[in-house]
Amino acid sequence: MMKVTKYGVILSTVILGLCMLNPIDSIAQKNSADIKELLEQRDDQIKDLVGPKGTEYTDEQRSQLKDIINGIVDYRSMAQFALQETYYSLSEEEKVEFIDVFSTVIRNHSLNNLDIYRAEVKYESIEVNEDSALVNTLAQLERVRTPVSYNMHFEADKGEWVVTDIIIDDVSTAGSYRRQFQNIIQKKGYAYLLDTLEKRVSDT
Repeated sequence: MMKVTKYGVILSTVILGLCMLNPIDSIAQKNSADIKELLEQRDDQIKDLVGPKGTEYTDEQRSQLKDIINGIVDYRSMAQFALQETYYSLSEEEKVEFIDVFSTVIRNHSLNNLDIYRAEVKYESIEVNEDSALVNTLAQLERVRTPVSYNMHFEADKGEWVVTDIIIDDVSTAGSYRRQFQNIIQKKGYAYLLDTLEKRVSDT
């Protein structure tokens, strides 16, 4: 019931990984050249950790990969978009609870196919409009090429870019979660959705 398309999950985690900002990095700049530099630096960091095919990982290395891949995902924004009106009916404590579970599900799932992080990424265009950016890329793994775009937002208080959505072959990742969650909420309610996500966390 909570499935996401194979390419959606795999490629979205790749793109999220490429745009991870390390806390020790300098403050991100609001222009396309600096965004591209940040993405390329993170691409190199991920590839160094993933290593060649057949590489085995310690628990510490897997934890590091989760941090890099998912580090600047704006989970609150994605949760708000996915839950729609339900989000605003929750208390602040309930919102934090949902975001924590939601983010854990995504983080755990991001390591299901580490081979994809070896994909080569070509940057087609980076459009910056004040605090928003749209990055169009072409991800290639072996002979498979997939167009991937992602939306980013600049958080001035933190001085960094965050990812708010990834679009793979014209399919929105945030939109996919929204459709799934709304379908469950309408049929069985919010409590059932939260319980389903919590079970996925406990099963990993």
